[in-house]
Amino acid sequence: MMLQLKKQSSEIRIGQPLSIKSTLSAKKSKGTLSLILFVLPAFLFYCVFLLIPMIGAGMYSFTDWNGLSQTYKFVGFSNYIEAFRDDVDFRHSFFFTLKYTVFMFVFQNAAALLLALLIESRGKTKSLFRTIFFMPNMLSLIISALMWSFIFTNVLPELSKKALLAFLDQHWIGDAQVAFYSILIVSLWHGIGYMMVIYMAALQGVPQHLKEAAMIDGANSIQRLFHITIPMIMHAVTICAFLTLNGAFKVFDVVYALTAGGPGRDTQVMALNIYEEAFSNNFRYGYANAKAMILFLIVLVITLIQVRVLKKKEVES
Repeated sequence: MMLQLKKQSSEIRIGQPLSIKSTLSAKKSKGTLSLILFVLPAFLFYCVFLLIPMIGAGMYSFTDWNGLSQTYKFVGFSNYIEAFRDDVDFRHSFFFTLKYTVFMFVFQNAAALLLALLIESRGKTKSLFRTIFFMPNMLSLIISALMWSFIFTNVLPELSKKALLAFLDQHWIGDAQVAFYSILIVSLWHGIGYMMVIYMAALQGVPQHLKEAAMIDGANSIQRLFHITIPMIMHAVTICAFLTLNGAFKVFDVVYALTAGGPGRDTQVMALNIYEEAFSNNFRYGYANAKAMILFLIVLVITLIQVRVLKKKEVES
């Protein structure tokens, strides 16, 4: 009788882990299947609307297709050679886009961080100011550009007469040099609030005792900013820098709505040049795709370098 009871108890002890293991395995499989089902719609949208068109664009960039006819022929790298060697407008749009990107990278991140620091110290009114500065980002950039176009062409000239502020009476859109700063003003006004929220979220994670220890050691506010705050929020700097560079190089809507690349082609960015090549005048779809692939490679290389450099700074800090 005792031997039989021992045998049964040993069978239970041996069977229990197997049962628990199989249960855990079933739960894990079910959890994996649930994750796949959740991700599947987004992955399908990514494939249909981004991955497949990108592969198609790469293929058509080696052809002379006009986007309408059913026939085309492969021309090799002639589209790329023409873009680099012969297309003066495309080169000009590249340098204008690069100039715009540099200004946006510096001013957007600096202004967003400054606003985040100021608002974070406001106490009870912090939520109010955060909402006020984030509100422009809730508008479409096209709507923002059209609104500012009215301000530049109608409001500011009248304001210069009424308030005797002569510097406001400018050809904000008609002059090439001033139009660049008009585009920059609208882009900064629209985008600073989004970056500010990211910086504010990162600032809330900076330990207060580090700031207090630095104050006890005699560090002033500038020293605390550069030696404690910024190193502790480098992950947010990496994210904001990536978003700024990526968005600035691909800018289209604000330029299209505000100046349409004018006057002439002085404010034409790369995305607008590609759009016009494909859909506006020339209908050289294959050539436009070659330009689009060049833009893609430029953005890819620059963002990879930026992320690599700033990630290294994160590790060092």
